[in-house]
Amino acid sequence: MPKMKTKKAMAKRFSVTGAGKIKYKKCGLRHNMGNKSSALKRQKGNPCYVDSATHKYVMRGLPYQYV
Repeated sequence: MPKMKTKKAMAKRFSVTGAGKIKYKKCGLRHNMGNKSSALKRQKGNPCYVDSATHKYVMRGLPYQYV
């Protein structure tokens, strides 16, 4: 049976932590930063984790991330 291919777009956006959680970065921090409040920028700077309902679908695109 052939190898499964990793979805490269997903590999660039998600990473798996040591505890098995899937971490990603929030959007909205690239440009027009002067129009955004400090509180919003601070919240978006923190990492975010995929919830358990979506975990299965993300892992389909990342077949070789052993969790």
